[in-house]
Amino acid sequence: MSKRDYYEILGVSKTASDTEIKSAFRKLAKQYHPDVNKEADAAEKFKEAQEAYAVLSDADKRAQYDRYGHSAFEGNNGGAGFDFSGFDFSDIFGDLFGGSFGGFGFGGSSFGGGSSRSKGSDSLVRMNLSFEEAIHGCTKTIKVDLMTTCPECDGKGGFGETTCPDCHGSGQTTSEQRTLFGSFMTRTTCSRCKGKGKTYDKTCSKCKGSGRIKEQKELNVKVPAGVASGNRLRLPGKGEAGLNGGPNGDLYVEFVVEEHDLFERDGNDIYLTLPLTISEAVLGCKKEIPTLEGTVKLVIPAGSSTGEKHRLKGKGAENPNSGRKGDMYVIINVVIPKKLSKEQKQLFEKLENTDLDDSSEFKNFRKYL
Repeated sequence: MSKRDYYEILGVSKTASDTEIKSAFRKLAKQYHPDVNKEADAAEKFKEAQEAYAVLSDADKRAQYDRYGHSAFEGNNGGAGFDFSGFDFSDIFGDLFGGSFGGFGFGGSSFGGGSSRSKGSDSLVRMNLSFEEAIHGCTKTIKVDLMTTCPECDGKGGFGETTCPDCHGSGQTTSEQRTLFGSFMTRTTCSRCKGKGKTYDKTCSKCKGSGRIKEQKELNVKVPAGVASGNRLRLPGKGEAGLNGGPNGDLYVEFVVEEHDLFERDGNDIYLTLPLTISEAVLGCKKEIPTLEGTVKLVIPAGSSTGEKHRLKGKGAENPNSGRKGDMYVIINVVIPKKLSKEQKQLFEKLENTDLDDSSEFKNFRKYL
């Protein structure tokens, strides 16, 4: 059976760069590696890709192959084609599988390794806040259910500790496979001690050997001023307990802030709608305005109309990260009365007979009547 073209095997052109060749081989190696792909022809395809890469990644051998094809290597390896048993694939496989297979080696050299210690899971809890609590900050107590270190066995899972006879305390067992490019060492978590490296004469009855129990904790949380709905506060090390002595995870508190009757928040800016009577808008007035920090007096100029905006600098919400404050905006809303007394109606009728419509807006409108 004739050999397939090396470029065809890797799926690259004859002008492919070294980077393209390496990338193509990485993809095939990950797809057909015997530890990943259990199909009947996977091992053969993996070997085929190895041979193609061993030739095309070497400048001299690639030049020979481009000139003479497969015949350039006839006679090597007992006439079976190019001999790549001594070719160094570690730069490919060390990077490709190091994070997936828990560590392996070529020719007895170890890559990776890993530890049976693992960090506990992060947890998320939501905290309801009033508008005022979020604006000014506060301290609140929350209750949260977490996996914590078992107090009976101190997280070990048992009593009468001895070194695991299978992994000799390492928490991992190693199996070896021989391939065309050397010895392949695969490390897995020890099935006897579950990665702890220790076995116990007696299993802890409180945690059933897991080393952790579920427990409700009360935590005092200092809420910074200016938080908004959706903001999260990270409490390092307050999450679930780690495994086999690993560090605790983190706890994240997500805030849910109630809406206010008067104030509306947009980022760090605060908006307030100020209702005015017709006379206040026409004649102008001074109004006491509620803010986040008490009341202030605001001068409303004569002739104000609905939608006009007044800015109160620095009267907004505080940014919880920078401490800078936003602004407050007072939006005018002229309220038209729906019911009038007899006297009020007479006053408006008298106004109607005056030149209230003698402004440019009315004159422009009448041009088209």
